[in-house]
Amino acid sequence: MKIGATELIVIFIVALLVIGPDKLPYYAKKLGAALKEFKKVSSDMTKDVRESVIEPLEEAQKPLREAIEPLEDLGKSIKKDLNDVNKDIKNIGKPEKKSAAKKDEEKSESKAEEAAPAEESVPETSETSVTEVVKEKPEATEDKSEEPETV
Repeated sequence: MKIGATELIVIFIVALLVIGPDKLPYYAKKLGAALKEFKKVSSDMTKDVRESVIEPLEEAQKPLREAIEPLEDLGKSIKKDLNDVNKDIKNIGKPEKKSAAKKDEEKSESKAEEAAPAEESVPETSETSVTEVVKEKPEATEDKSEEPETV
């Protein structure tokens, strides 16, 4: 609460009436000295509190903040990944929206395929399919003395 000029004038007039004009300067000096001492004591106390409590706490917080910083970054990246997963889950079964870049890429690929000469397509077979064919062939033939042909 702030005291304005009007309030100070009212307080001065009341003090003048109660104390009297001859004792008012004496009590004003005493009040000024008391306020000066109060201000000095309060600044010393705040200085002591700052030195003994606040600064050590700040020094203790520095390593903790440095240790927490990577965890906060990790938390942010995990939240981002979770948001991406949630979006993917919500979009399950929905057709994907193709961006303009993907559409242009698909068009250029289709044009390149049309322009390239048609090569005879050779079916690709993996090792597992060849071994499966080899295993199945002897069982299918009645004469087991013949060796199956491998491709």
